[in-house]
Amino acid sequence: MNRKEQKKETRLKILKAAYNVYSTIGFNTSTKVIANEANISHGSIFVHFPTLSDLQISLIDDFANNLAYEMHNLSEKKSDIKDMLYHHLDVLEGHEDFYSHLIRDRVLLPEEVKLYFANLQVNIAFHFNQVFEREIENKNIKNISVHMLFNSWISLVHYYLLNKDLFAPNKSVIESYKDELITTYLKLISLDK
Repeated sequence: MNRKEQKKETRLKILKAAYNVYSTIGFNTSTKVIANEANISHGSIFVHFPTLSDLQISLIDDFANNLAYEMHNLSEKKSDIKDMLYHHLDVLEGHEDFYSHLIRDRVLLPEEVKLYFANLQVNIAFHFNQVFEREIENKNIKNISVHMLFNSWISLVHYYLLNKDLFAPNKSVIESYKDELITTYLKLISLDK
C-alpha cells in the first residue's frame, strides 16, 4: 500500500471510530477516546483533522450526504407521504444511536458544526416538502404549510429518540414505534374522505 492509500485508510479509520464513539458515548468525547477506538496515536487524528470541529464536520457532512441521497431517491420516485415516512425511519433506524446522540448533543457542538446539522435538516425537509406539496395538491393531506408538516413530523421523531429511556429502554425506539408513529402522524394530517 502506498503512502496516499495509507493516509486515506487512516482517515476512514478515524471517521469510523468517531462514528462508533459518538454513537455509543456521545459527542462530548475526547479525541483520545476516538484515537483509542481507531487504534492510532492521538496525534494522528490532527494530521487528518486539524481541529475537533473539522472531524465532526466531516463526519456529519458524510452522514448528511448519505441521508439526503437516500431521501432524494425516494422523493424523485413520486412516492406518497406514507412511503416517505417509512423510508425516513428506515434510514434513521440504521443510524439510530448516532442520530440520537447528535440531536441530544447538538447544543454542545461548536457553531460551525451546528451549521452542518442545520444543513442536514434542511436537506431532509426539502425532499419531504416535495412529497408534501404533491400530497396537498392531490388532496390527500390537509393544506397546512409544508414547513409545519415537516416540523411536526421531525419533532415527533426527535421526541421519541430523546426519550428512549421512557419508550424503549435497551431496544430501538424506531423499530418499536415505527408503525404507531406513522399511523398517528398520518391520521393527524390526512383529509377525512
